[in-house]
Amino acid sequence: MDTDDLLRRGLDWVARIAPYDLAAVFTLDEGSLVVRAARGHLASQVRGHRIDLARFPTLREALETRRARAFTEDDHRHGDGDPFDGVLDLSPGHACMVVPLHAAGRSLGVLTLDRTHCESYPQSVVDQVETYGQILGLALDNAERRVVLENLREAELERARELDEVAAGYGVLERSVSPAVRAVAARARQVAPTDTPVLILGETGTGKERLARALHRWSARADRPFVAINCAAIPASLLESELFGHTRGAFTGATRDRLGRFQLAHGGTLLLDEIGELPIELQAKLLRVVQEGVVEPVGSDKSVKVDVRILAATHVDLEKAIAGGRLREDLYYRLAVFPLRLPPLRQRLEDLPLLCSAMLAEQSQRTGRRGMRISDEGLARLRAHAWPGNLRELSNVLERATIVTSGDVLGPEAFELGDMPSGTGPIEHAPKATSAAVPLQHDGRIATLEEVTALQIQRVLVHTRGRIYGPGGAAELLGVPPSTLQSRMKKLGVARTA
Repeated sequence: MDTDDLLRRGLDWVARIAPYDLAAVFTLDEGSLVVRAARGHLASQVRGHRIDLARFPTLREALETRRARAFTEDDHRHGDGDPFDGVLDLSPGHACMVVPLHAAGRSLGVLTLDRTHCESYPQSVVDQVETYGQILGLALDNAERRVVLENLREAELERARELDEVAAGYGVLERSVSPAVRAVAARARQVAPTDTPVLILGETGTGKERLARALHRWSARADRPFVAINCAAIPASLLESELFGHTRGAFTGATRDRLGRFQLAHGGTLLLDEIGELPIELQAKLLRVVQEGVVEPVGSDKSVKVDVRILAATHVDLEKAIAGGRLREDLYYRLAVFPLRLPPLRQRLEDLPLLCSAMLAEQSQRTGRRGMRISDEGLARLRAHAWPGNLRELSNVLERATIVTSGDVLGPEAFELGDMPSGTGPIEHAPKATSAAVPLQHDGRIATLEEVTALQIQRVLVHTRGRIYGPGGAAELLGVPPSTLQSRMKKLGVARTA
C-alpha cells in the first residue's frame, strides 16, 4: 500500500482503543504541520489544513519530549488554543489528544484525536495511543523510505534505459564494426548472466560505464537497481559513508541513518568506477564485502547482509598500483576474476561513422540541431586525430561543431582539434591515421600522453576562461569530475587560466 493508504488504515485501527470524531496525522513541512490523512465524520473539513508550529508551544513540546498528552478544558481556554481553531467549531472542553510520531531518531509529525463532547481522554488510553503512535511512526518512516528507494530505483532504471540506447548507438556493443569491440561484447555476453565480479579496463572516456550497464541489462538482475559510484569524485573522508552508509550521530552532520550504495544496490549491481583511486584504508572493508557479502555502516557495530553483483572499472594500471602500495593485491584478485578491456578510439576508427551518427542524434535533444551529418572530408579529419580523450572527447568535439555550424553538414573546418599539424594543405590531402598526424613538440619529438593531456586541458581552460566547475566548465567539457581535473592539473603542472 502507499503511504496515504497506510495512514488511513492506521487511523481506522486506532479507533479500537480511542474513539474519536476526528483523527488526523500532521506531518512536518519546514516549520509547519500539514494534515496528511484524516478520518472521522469531521475529516472532510480539515484536509490540507496547515498550522505554524511557532504559534503552538504545546505541540512543539510534544514533538521534543515525544510524549503523548490529553488536553483539558483549562488547556483550551488558557493555553495556545486548538490546532483546528478557525476550521472546526469545537467547544473549549472537548476531548483532545496529541501524540508525537517519530522513528529512527527524527520527528515525523503528530497524531491528533478529537471528540465533540466535553471530557478528557483517560490517562490509560493516552498511554495506549502513545505506544500505538510509536508503531505508526515506524510504519510511516518505513513507508517513506520505500517510496524514496522506489523513486531512486525508477530514476536509475530510466537512466539505464537512456544510457543503454546511447551505448548501443555508440557501438560499444554488437553494432560496432570494430573486431576488438565485438570481441569485448561477446565476452561480456558470456559473463553477464553470472554473478562473477568483472573488472572493466580502458583509458578515460572509452565507455566503461556503458559497458557496465550493458552487463547489468544482460543479467538476471536487470529489473533490480544499478548503482554507480565514482571513487575518485568523493572526498576520502566521505567515501566510507557513501559506500557503506552511516547511523545517526556517527559524525557531525549525521542527523539520521543513511543507506550506503551497497544497500541501495541490494539485489542488483554496483559499479565501483575508478577503483584504482580507492583510498588504501577502505580497501580492507571493501574486501570483506566482496568476500562475505556484509557491510558495516559507519557508527554501527552491526553487520548488514547485502546481495550485490560487483563491477569495477578503472583507467589506472592496477599492477603498478599494487607495486606502489596503492592497491591491495588480495582485493585486486577478488575483483579481476573476469577482466574486460575496452580499446581506445584510435584503435577502432572504423566505428567513427556509427559513433558520430549516434552522438549527433543524442546531442540533438540538448542543442535542438536535428539532422546534422558529417561530410566525408570531415570524417577524414576526425580519423587523423589522436583522440587522447576517446569517446568523451569525440562527443565534446561534435557538440562544439554543431553549435558553431550554421548549416546541417559538418565539414573539416567545423572541428577544433588540437593535434592537427599546422600548415596542412587542402583537406583532400589531409593525412590518415599516420605518423604525420601524431602530435609533436616544438623540438620535433613525439609528445607523450601526459603532454597531450596537458595541452588539451590548457586549451579547454582557455575556452572556458579558467572556469572548472558548473555547466560549461572545463570539468564538464572534458567529462571528468572537478576534483579529478584539479588533481591532474596539479600533477601535469597546468596553470588555471584567468
